[in-house]
Amino acid sequence: MPAGRNITVSEASRPKLPRHTKLKFDATRKVWVILAPERVLAPDEIAVEVLHLCDGIRSVAEMADQLAAKYAAPRDAISSDVIAMLQDLADKGFLTEAREKTP
Repeated sequence: MPAGRNITVSEASRPKLPRHTKLKFDATRKVWVILAPERVLAPDEIAVEVLHLCDGIRSVAEMADQLAAKYAAPRDAISSDVIAMLQDLADKGFLTEAREKTP
């Protein structure tokens, strides 16, 4: 894997799907899938909800706050689970981090 694609996910990260990767609903199988060149991944329902929040604008901390409020769950547990899941996807090349544009 190219060095530039690997990210380390933290609460400050602003993850997003890379340009070549799409989150789509497969109507035939009735499941959400992440489509990447020559690869398909079917994330579980919770992962799909988190991936919908990965817009490159929201930080992982903001996602954890939002999910903790929605599910009335302990924020620390949500945060550590979200970071672990996103790191796993990043390590597999299904996630990147929004970076500030440089002129």
